[in-house]
Amino acid sequence: MLIPVVFIIIGIATMVLVIYLSSDQQARENNLDDLVAQLRSVDVDAFRNLIDPREEQFLREHLPGKEFRRIHRARMLAAVAYVWGAARNAGLLMRLADAAKLDVDPVVATAAENLLENAVHVRLYALRVIPRMYLGMLLPALDGAPHAIAESYDNMTRQVVRLGCLQAPAHGLS
Repeated sequence: MLIPVVFIIIGIATMVLVIYLSSDQQARENNLDDLVAQLRSVDVDAFRNLIDPREEQFLREHLPGKEFRRIHRARMLAAVAYVWGAARNAGLLMRLADAAKLDVDPVVATAAENLLENAVHVRLYALRVIPRMYLGMLLPALDGAPHAIAESYDNMTRQVVRLGCLQAPAHGLS
């Protein structure tokens, strides 16, 4: 009886999360400079450390059970905050890439399309793993850590830099 209730709660929470993030109420400005200003830094190395299975195993072996669970929950809460940040940035970058796809330079438009694809991937992946991460807080034996999101986010960041470099000569930026 408890398992179906847990899955129903997770399903409802996921639906609410998807609706909230889809509406993207925090980023309604159409001005691209405003969108860029809304981007927040995500420390990918710190995130990788939080979800590193070797680090978790070390803590599990060297801490009493109760203390390990407390620290594990705190680490997973911090990791969830990083994933939320990555999802938020990906949503903003989707809008930036969508605007850049209209560029007359086909190289810029192609770079924007690649960024858009990766930003959509990062955002959807983040939405899928956040509920698993919360469940992993409650049940530390489950592996709810999103190991692939760090690489995807790094790739997306490189694509943003590339797009910015491609657009800079067109806008007269130094």
